[in-house]
Amino acid sequence: MLDRQSSLGTRPGVHQLYVSLARNASEIAEAQRLRYKVFAEEMGANVSGTEGLDQDGFDAFCDHLLVRNHETGEVVGTYRILSPAMANEAGGYYSAGEFDLSRLRHLAPSMVEVGRACVHKDYRLGGTITLLWAGLANYMKVHRYEYMIGCGSIGMADGGHMAASLYHQLKQDHLSPVEYRVFPNCPLPLEALRNDLEVACPPLIKGYLRLGAYICGAPAWDPDFNTADMLVMLPLSRLNKRYAAHFFK
Repeated sequence: MLDRQSSLGTRPGVHQLYVSLARNASEIAEAQRLRYKVFAEEMGANVSGTEGLDQDGFDAFCDHLLVRNHETGEVVGTYRILSPAMANEAGGYYSAGEFDLSRLRHLAPSMVEVGRACVHKDYRLGGTITLLWAGLANYMKVHRYEYMIGCGSIGMADGGHMAASLYHQLKQDHLSPVEYRVFPNCPLPLEALRNDLEVACPPLIKGYLRLGAYICGAPAWDPDFNTADMLVMLPLSRLNKRYAAHFFK
């Protein structure tokens, strides 16, 4: 089993960073504080919580990955992880609030949900997200889980045209097999939006796809964050071998 008190790894760089799992409520609050800074203060999202913390009912059921600056102790990156057992305790996956996950139900015993990924604006370099992904990879390996799901978000400042265009672009090569398809509860109205814009893929979604992930269907609209969300699924059997060698150490 993974020791919550042990570091999951380090990477050299301008700032010495390391990744570990939160060990107590105080460390979880550090992750929630960073999430508030990124989601509420930077993005203008309508998040729940108090006193500068982004909190919801799923936090208590999740493990929380933290990337820290070794010199200052500051949390500069975070991801939360909902295991299959804790998803049962929580009453389901967070993404079930946005999508009908019926076709993934048979995968649930080995399916982990990840979310609330964010990085401090001063640390948005490859090394920080690499550490978060290495932590996720180690978590999956230790617990022998086979599938990872999570929402990839696209901003809707333009009313959704970029999101619709990106989905039209990505579905050509990255749409999942029909047996893994999900259906948005609040669909983005694709037929009313442009689908021909040149759009750069957000770094997080681009990273997932490079790892071998699928897009599992059309985007949902998240009104609280004002984003279009696509459900992304990575079966570890599809993990790019070059990336696998990098993360699974």
